[in-house]
Amino acid sequence: MARTKHLIAFLLLSSLGCASSRGWIAALSGGSSQGAAALESEPDTQVASKASHTSRYRAEYGTRTGTDGDESAAAQDEPSETRAIALTASQEGDEASPNRAAVIPVEPAPAKPPGAGGLPDPQAPQGARKLVLDDVIGNVYTSFPLLQAAFFSRNVAAGDQLAAQGGFDMKLKAAAETGPTGYYETYRNSVGMVQPLYGGADVFAGYRVGRGYYQPWYLERQTNDGGEFKAGVVIPFARNRSIDERRANLWRSGLDVQIVEPEIQSQLISFVQDASYAYWDWVAAVGKLRIAERVLNLALDRTDRIKNQVEAGLIDPPELTDNLRLVAERRVYVAISTRMVREKAVKLSLFSRDAAGMPLVPTIDESPGFPEPQPVDPELVMTDGLLAIESRPELRVLSLTRRKYDVDYQQARNDTRANVDGLLSGSQDVGAPTSPKRDKSQFETEASIFVDTPLQRRKGFGKMQAIEGKIAQLNAKTRMVEDKIVAEVRAVYAALEATVEQAAQARLAVGYAEDLASRERQNFEQGASDLLKVTLREQYAAESALKQLEAHQQHQNARADYRAILAQDGVN
Repeated sequence: MARTKHLIAFLLLSSLGCASSRGWIAALSGGSSQGAAALESEPDTQVASKASHTSRYRAEYGTRTGTDGDESAAAQDEPSETRAIALTASQEGDEASPNRAAVIPVEPAPAKPPGAGGLPDPQAPQGARKLVLDDVIGNVYTSFPLLQAAFFSRNVAAGDQLAAQGGFDMKLKAAAETGPTGYYETYRNSVGMVQPLYGGADVFAGYRVGRGYYQPWYLERQTNDGGEFKAGVVIPFARNRSIDERRANLWRSGLDVQIVEPEIQSQLISFVQDASYAYWDWVAAVGKLRIAERVLNLALDRTDRIKNQVEAGLIDPPELTDNLRLVAERRVYVAISTRMVREKAVKLSLFSRDAAGMPLVPTIDESPGFPEPQPVDPELVMTDGLLAIESRPELRVLSLTRRKYDVDYQQARNDTRANVDGLLSGSQDVGAPTSPKRDKSQFETEASIFVDTPLQRRKGFGKMQAIEGKIAQLNAKTRMVEDKIVAEVRAVYAALEATVEQAAQARLAVGYAEDLASRERQNFEQGASDLLKVTLREQYAAESALKQLEAHQQHQNARADYRAILAQDGVN
């Protein structure tokens, strides 16, 4: 019965003037004169269009493939075959059968689907406020908690440096020693200060007073009634002259302060890269949701028409059941896509924050969609490789770490030297003399040399050997990091070039798929197709749109990698 009704509908269409296959196709596509003209265009025009496309492609990518201008010109003059795609999946039966689609040239593909019921480009409404990537990155700079935690590394390094400077603090020394019982009653009090100098010497000055009855062998402890003033300096001549533990700690802490900055920049680069990934994941999830919603709307729009046709006896009831099943499945996809959008939005809110630092969960309407991929100049690969080597914070950290090893090596070599210290001091007692000889009333000077050295000196040599090994490891690691940076630059350029071409081809595929889906829906409305073919065409169109989204997302992720590899983010 259903086949008989389909045949009657086809005969009615044929009686209206759609006898030829091209005229029937033009009627299904809307019957416009422009559609018929497009179907009847001459092959020469299509060949010229394809040659023009090839010319633009080779002019842009000729240097990448290694072809010269002569070969490109020769390729443009060669004839091109025009591809042909059937409008339906059925290829059986006679040419005049309505179940067999006419074969039409489709090169180049339409930029947008010609049918009004197709899958439009999944972009946000133009009137809504858009959340752009620069806003998210700006929030990372100003409000991201982990970046603020990284900034406090400056406080840690500054505190360590201040502690290292404490090795040069002036020291106050005081003592009170009394012996009130026994045959010799002694009372001694002293106060003094020691100031270490940056050159390694120590300057000291003090005052002491000694009263009582002293042992004959300790008479130097006794002073005149007014006490004794003394000052002097201790100067190293071998060990600790050019470097000592105090200066080594100070230099290392200063280098740690410098290391903090590239470490902060490295974390910032990672945060911006993660924020970019989260942003484009959210944009892609919104795009997938819009595709799922539009595919669902196509099935919903058909429900009433199929229901009326079933009630009129034009088609069998299973067609309506099948469409209702399709609606339920597509609602499942919408629910899944909605959940993914919410998850990606929550993840993005970790980076997108307000002025107070509170996370902001973006809405669907704030998604701006994907921008068009921008091609890159392959001639800049080497230039960007050198730029990345100069600007990457990892290499600066390694360079400053090498300088710290140099300080350690100098300190280890200092440990192999002998302690040869010179002492020069002067003292003067004041007040009434303690003895008639007045032996303490004269100004006194003292010059001394002190020598102390380990014979094997294994401590210093062992440290030197260990530090030499660390320096060799660091040099090898630096070479590896440099090679890795250059490889990353080349890889990201390859990704950018590939994703630009991938997006272009995906856009063509979307045009083809949506064109075929629109025609198949028109065939179904005219009774020349069935729901299974329409479903397959819409599924192919949705899959092509998802692949286009994936190509755009991969390109933007490659852009984020490019930004990170060239270390374009930094703080002062």
